[in-house]
Amino acid sequence: MSESKIKVLVAEDEVQLGQILSNFLGGRGYAVRTVVDGRAALDALRSEAYDVALLDIVMPELDGLEVLKQVRAEADPPEVIIITGNGTIETAISAMKLGAYDYMAKPYRMAEIDVLVRRAWEKRRLARENVLLQSQLERAGGPVEIDTQYAPLQAVLEMIARVAPSDSPVLITGESGTGKEIVAHMLHRLSGRAGPFVDVGCAALSEGMLESELFGHERGAFPGADEQKLGLMELAAGGTLFLDGIAELSPKLQGKLLRALDQLSFYRVGGTQKVEVDVRILAATNRDLAACVNEGTFRDDLFYRVNTIAIELPALRERAVDIPLLARRFLQQFGKTNPPTLAPDAIDLLGRYPWPGNVRELKNVIERAVLLARGPQIRATDLPLQLASPEAVARAAAPALSLAELERRHIESVLHETSWHQGRAATALGISSKTLYRKIREYGFRRPGGGE
Repeated sequence: MSESKIKVLVAEDEVQLGQILSNFLGGRGYAVRTVVDGRAALDALRSEAYDVALLDIVMPELDGLEVLKQVRAEADPPEVIIITGNGTIETAISAMKLGAYDYMAKPYRMAEIDVLVRRAWEKRRLARENVLLQSQLERAGGPVEIDTQYAPLQAVLEMIARVAPSDSPVLITGESGTGKEIVAHMLHRLSGRAGPFVDVGCAALSEGMLESELFGHERGAFPGADEQKLGLMELAAGGTLFLDGIAELSPKLQGKLLRALDQLSFYRVGGTQKVEVDVRILAATNRDLAACVNEGTFRDDLFYRVNTIAIELPALRERAVDIPLLARRFLQQFGKTNPPTLAPDAIDLLGRYPWPGNVRELKNVIERAVLLARGPQIRATDLPLQLASPEAVARAAAPALSLAELERRHIESVLHETSWHQGRAATALGISSKTLYRKIREYGFRRPGGGE
């Protein structure tokens, strides 16, 4: 797993001291930029994301406290360490009240600076993860997310364990409700990546909103953008970005995403400064992306980029052996301390139902059955499932009818229902009697017993 460098801004008006600091921190593995006045420091902090800023309190243009005050009002500010040669208790208190991580007086030892910077970065990293809340749950481990006795799916789980520690993109495919998001969470949990898991619902947002959500935007980038906003790709730094429904991305966004993946950097909407990120990409879709490429709705180069590792999840009807196992697990989940059991006829119905909504539908069916159960056992009649009749199956298998044939059959049916009373039939059909008469002649209908 790759690890991005901690980004540090040094604002020091004593050029020689700033250079010494920069060389020392660079030698310790940090990515360092140095500026010599407060205005340049503020501009740098607003144009690029830094983890830690070392601010001299006395600088031209703006002093360190003013820079601290303004930068703390920004979205996702860095941790700030104030440095001064004229240390007083009042200055230290002012700096801490304004949100500084810590305060150091000159002269200082370089080793102290190293320790402070690392501690400040750790605080910021944890704060960014807490913004997304679910990160702590991801680290907690827990039971296996997918239960299965189906050998092909067991092979998929083994593959997940093998590929999780890599940084390679993964494309997860399968019908709706098969567990693509669960697999994405598993890949992240097993990856060992320190950053958060961030998911993006590509189909739920318009193109304009999705670009801003994904890459963020600068203040004034568009009407209503009153402040800088970090994108989900930036918030996922050091972790995993899950693009759910990637097939729904517009061609424009596909191109921007491809460039971001190739360069591990991007520009916020309305921005001119490049944002560099270390993020692992997981993508999911219930569509055939290869077919989308052939149809011209999905870029082939992006397809090859996200399809480095492909994981295909089977539909529930293919893993019918798992249905009793999953049903009992959901019974335990929703029945709490005293869950009901499934009668044999209920298990039989669950096994014969085709499950177009897959595991998600099974979970919803069991939850409803538990809530409405009238006793300790759930029978087939308690399940909100209806198998298609042989006639319905035959109709579904029949070839599609033309619009004209559908119209002919409908008019014929209404005429029979109204005993060929053309006035009532025309009213029921929502057409005039003259139009109905023309349709009767056009389709060659004959009134039973002779005549039109």
